[in-house]
Amino acid sequence: MTLRQRKKRIFDIIQIGRRDDWPSRLFDLALIVLILLNLFIAIYATFESSRPYHGLIDRIDLATVLAFTAEYLLRVWTAEFLYPGVSPARAAVRYMTSFNGIIDLLSFFPYYLPVFFPQGAVAFRMFRVIRILRLFQVNAYYDALNVIGAVLRSKRDQLLSSIFIILVLMTASSLFMYGLEHEAQPEVFKNAFSGMWWAVSTLLTVGYGDIYPVTMAGRVFGMILTFLGVGMVAIPTGILSAGFVEQYRRLEQLDATGLDVRFVRLEIGPDHPWAGKALGELPLPPDLIPAAIQRKGGALTPGADTVLEPGDGLVLGAQTGQDELGISLKRVVLRGKNPWVGQRVRDLDLSRRTLIVMVTRDGKPTVPDGDFRFQTGDAVLLYTKKTVRDAKGVSQ
Repeated sequence: MTLRQRKKRIFDIIQIGRRDDWPSRLFDLALIVLILLNLFIAIYATFESSRPYHGLIDRIDLATVLAFTAEYLLRVWTAEFLYPGVSPARAAVRYMTSFNGIIDLLSFFPYYLPVFFPQGAVAFRMFRVIRILRLFQVNAYYDALNVIGAVLRSKRDQLLSSIFIILVLMTASSLFMYGLEHEAQPEVFKNAFSGMWWAVSTLLTVGYGDIYPVTMAGRVFGMILTFLGVGMVAIPTGILSAGFVEQYRRLEQLDATGLDVRFVRLEIGPDHPWAGKALGELPLPPDLIPAAIQRKGGALTPGADTVLEPGDGLVLGAQTGQDELGISLKRVVLRGKNPWVGQRVRDLDLSRRTLIVMVTRDGKPTVPDGDFRFQTGDAVLLYTKKTVRDAKGVSQ
């Protein structure tokens, strides 16, 4: 294997594993175990019973931090395959400045700070709590957990509106209660902020007990506000519940309208008759769809004028009923009531393992970008669960 091939193999291993790639799946499992182990020792080290084991805890902590460091360096080294359209240096920068890259860095970097700044060892140790952000990466391995994020994104406007109403209600309640109780309890309701603390504890809980009204008017207002608080807090709960129902209904609708598609990968050798020809010139059967072109570790979007080069991997899709030679795709035709109609690609609630390959509109295939807006009648080709690298090669 060449150096680039080894790097590509390492990239495949440290990404989310496929069912048939045991090294990659074992890496995913080991990473999750290390994350949970690192958090466990961080919590257990705060107990008095852990004092006899501080030496062992420090060694385990060092081992997990070194593992996180090695993983981060490998991800930076192989970032060119994560961002195939840019140079290796720019790809590394894009990963390091991404959300996942920052979390990966913060999960181990505070451990090394006391080495360079010994005077701040105690303060830097407090920053190690940032390692809990590493739990966000566990979310990448389970699509079911992504439903929560999808619901929050789709209902963000309604949630922000309900939060704004609660803030307005709390502000008005604090000022009103201050006016009712200040003369009777000048040491308790000193200012409007004291009323804000009372409003928050009343609206969002059953009351903290340190501040409460003693006048008749204040108690009557407190009872009214308690009833209003139950309704206000119930609004975000109802929005989230409706969002979960809509999300699962949307997924069921896509499953009901989807048609299974299979694809195979054809290697274009130097002597292959298709080498040097454009896709539009190839004698392809009407049931075969050029889905992607693998070239030099990257993936190209096929077009009629795309010229095949020696070494390319041509991925061809076919409808169900063909031989079981590859991984499954899904072809979805958008009808009038489909939730995707009128939406942009960037606004869709898609799983991390779902990729939109192409959209056929009026018989013309196109590769959508983030601003592409779907219309009724569009035929959308989706990768689901697996990736192009899962395709099995066929003999020429």
